[in-house]
Amino acid sequence: MIASVRVPDAEERSVAFNQKLLYNDEQVIIDRHPHWWFLAPAVAALVASCVLGILAKFVWEDTTSNVQQVARYGAAVLIVVALLWLLLRLIKWRSTEFVVTTERCVYRSGVFSKEGIEIPLDRINTVFFNQTLFERLLKAGDLAIESAGENSRQEFSDIFDPMKVQNRIYQLMEDNENRKYDRVRTNPNGGAPGGISVAEQIEKLHQLLQQGALTAEQFEAQKAQLLG
Repeated sequence: MIASVRVPDAEERSVAFNQKLLYNDEQVIIDRHPHWWFLAPAVAALVASCVLGILAKFVWEDTTSNVQQVARYGAAVLIVVALLWLLLRLIKWRSTEFVVTTERCVYRSGVFSKEGIEIPLDRINTVFFNQTLFERLLKAGDLAIESAGENSRQEFSDIFDPMKVQNRIYQLMEDNENRKYDRVRTNPNGGAPGGISVAEQIEKLHQLLQQGALTAEQFEAQKAQLLG
């Protein structure tokens, strides 16, 4: 059994994840900023404020010049506020990245104060995604990962093509289990690298059997080899 590593598509690599943060032999599969729909509310607010500014300056005619002047100043303030909001959203979009590697899922955000979470693939139980009809047309949506331990459910919004991300994660989880099986299978005479005992190796084989990565025949054969 040979564990394969899938090469990421070009559309999955829009962010340059820091290679220094990778483990040995770890490869980046998905590396993206949030979907551009993340910027849509701020862009809509800027367009609406610009329309109001045009109406206040060229269309609305009022016999009271003071009222018209106040309307123009108010529209100008709205445009400035909308521009600032768009700038802040753009900075947040640029500083947020969702990364899937051959070993883990990584989510990081923030410019000056950073926050993030890392979920090892071997601790992931279930991956959920949610898309409305409109989001399906845009290839946007939300993703949730349920893992072992405290705070077991993590939710991520504005993910690009979440259904494809879900499939990728499941594929990588299977590849990760296959690599574990290969390391155990190729261990000669039950020798244990790093001081792992034969009993611990058999326990790992039993976990692979329960997860469906091994058949009962493969489990018994590897168990006999270790005990032999």
